[in-house]
Amino acid sequence: MILYHGSNTVIDGIDLGKCRPYKDFGKGFYLTDIEEQARRMAERTARMFKGEPVLTKFEFNLKEAQASELKIKIFDAPDREWARFVMDNRDMNTVQPCHDYDIVIGPVADDTIARLLRLYTENFIDEEQLLRELTFSKVTSQYCFLSEAAIKMLKQL
Repeated sequence: MILYHGSNTVIDGIDLGKCRPYKDFGKGFYLTDIEEQARRMAERTARMFKGEPVLTKFEFNLKEAQASELKIKIFDAPDREWARFVMDNRDMNTVQPCHDYDIVIGPVADDTIARLLRLYTENFIDEEQLLRELTFSKVTSQYCFLSEAAIKMLKQL
């Protein structure tokens, strides 16, 4: 499959040390299988940090990764387990990394979903309301590569 990374810089090599912590799935290199989503991210990043939008493509074989010794977590939908996982990874009071996966795949906690998670953590809505709202959210996808072994599964095109 083809995965896309949207940025404001050309990717010449992936350095996990440059990745930011407290993201949905932890400190890692994020991609998506949705080209338009990556393009929007590149445009947003270029607006925020200057530069030009850059879209980088990678080839990734999920079946090969699953057959390896890598630990992979896949969330099919923004459910209770996914919400707790994202909240733990985004929580600056939680020791990071808070999991030992090499690759995590699942929905993006976009601005709308992030607002819902914040309302939940601040006790403005309960868990049941959070889960009801998540089912109506537009779901996008992300692939997070969190270890050097995982990065080796990517072939830049």
